[in-house]
Amino acid sequence: QVQLVESGGGLVQPGGSLRLSCAASGSRFSIYAMGWYRQAPGKERELVARITSDGSTNYVDSVKGRFTISRDNAKNTVYLQMNSLKREDTAVYYCNANRYFVNYWGQGTQVTVSS
Repeated sequence: QVQLVESGGGLVQPGGSLRLSCAASGSRFSIYAMGWYRQAPGKERELVARITSDGSTNYVDSVKGRFTISRDNAKNTVYLQMNSLKREDTAVYYCNANRYFVNYWGQGTQVTVSS
């Protein structure tokens, strides 16, 4: 069992930055692929970024070059550094831990990009 708690969301102006954190409790954090998803009002949840247990990363095209996912296995934490934020990045961001067909989710953190 893995419990995930996100933090770091908030209100930011267009062009600004935020860093999201996801702290995991439970055992064997390092074996999980970790991902950040987001869901905007009226839209489906989408994968934003993912990092595997060996550190390989992938991103949705809309955030490439602006967002960076990283993990610290010693701290059981995954991060999402978000730069050059745009209004269309406004959403609830969810942390996910995945291994084979098992998925764990955090409760989500709101990111609002607005002037």
